[in-house]
Amino acid sequence: MALTRLRWGPAASLLSGGRCRALSRAPGPFQPARVAVLSKTTRFEFERERSRLEGERERELEERLATKGSSYSGLLDRHHIHITNVQHVVDTLRKEGIEVRLVKRRDYTEETVQWADAIISAGGDGTMLLSASKVFGRIKPVIGVNTDPERSQGHLCLPVRYTQCFAEALQKLHRGEFRWQWRQRIRICLEGAGIKTHPVDLHEQQLSLQQHIIAHRSAAQPAPGSPMNCEPRLLPVRALNEVFVGESLSSRLRYHSHKQSLKFSLHRASYYEISIDDGPWEKHKNSGLNMCTGTGSKAWSYNINRLACQEVEDLLSIAKQKSNVDLTINRELVEQVTDHYNQSLIFCPEEPKIFFSIREPIVNRVFTSSQHRGFTSKMCVRSRCWDACMVVDGGTSFEFNDGAIATLTVDEEDALCTVVLED
Repeated sequence: MALTRLRWGPAASLLSGGRCRALSRAPGPFQPARVAVLSKTTRFEFERERSRLEGERERELEERLATKGSSYSGLLDRHHIHITNVQHVVDTLRKEGIEVRLVKRRDYTEETVQWADAIISAGGDGTMLLSASKVFGRIKPVIGVNTDPERSQGHLCLPVRYTQCFAEALQKLHRGEFRWQWRQRIRICLEGAGIKTHPVDLHEQQLSLQQHIIAHRSAAQPAPGSPMNCEPRLLPVRALNEVFVGESLSSRLRYHSHKQSLKFSLHRASYYEISIDDGPWEKHKNSGLNMCTGTGSKAWSYNINRLACQEVEDLLSIAKQKSNVDLTINRELVEQVTDHYNQSLIFCPEEPKIFFSIREPIVNRVFTSSQHRGFTSKMCVRSRCWDACMVVDGGTSFEFNDGAIATLTVDEEDALCTVVLED
């Protein structure tokens, strides 16, 4: 018997003291008739496709992986774990009479999103971000399932126990034993001299700096005789995690540096002007500007701004010396202050605001700033860069050079519908 089209009774939410709390009306049942399951491209699939394009034999692929310290058999094992867990999700849905369309990244289109009543992201947080990138508005839910919990943190996914018992999660969703959560997203409007709104898709790509520049230039070539576009344009993406602005080397490598804790020193400083909440424009030169949502406040933004106990202890010692206050500085106090500060960097995904961080600011007679980090409801950035990019959720990159102006705001109509399901 065919199920009815998607039915639910959304629960509103309020924000109190930086925490989320549901209003009195409980969510209704989750009963979709059609679900699109987006399966991530595993590292094994990526390497094998790359090998095929380069004309390598299987043995040559094994040898190339070995030179990079990767195991062919290890990658194949992780691939099989992912495939098994994806199939478990698909089989569970079909047993409930739900029509399923299983797609990979290249087949994940707007048409697929329109066809589906709900989207299930089968992968990790990166796949969840990709799933969200083509969903607009507050109606269509996106649910993440971590298909390789031993190797992936999966902050945006269901608790890992449901990876291998998805049927239990689905029954809870059917019975309404969960809470709807609308994760706020950042919308971006681009204007200014010679703006180009053609993005480069960085999902699952490994581009060198030069390839990144060439890709932008080829994607952004205007048609012969076409006028320069100066009209404001709303970009066809919404940032669920973050937006990063900086010169190409910083903006392209920042994601990998965060993931792998790499450090690099050869990059060009980013130069731009910013206005916070329609305030005065200020000149800035630094290694990049990060703007995140509450969802992204636990990710790269947190690691940019968090303090270590050693730093806090040094500051407390200076404060004690300068103020002549009789303060006992012990390990417990240092840990409490450190934890309190670091927790203040994290805010609820449902809060309609942006947290910005200016990374490694240069401060001198020319470049001064009143704030290096803080909350805002509106951020305007005017580029004075020569080879800069604006990267959305680490997966979509827009050229952002001299004269281009980006206005970033949060509109509650853009919020992404997700679920909170207790472990």
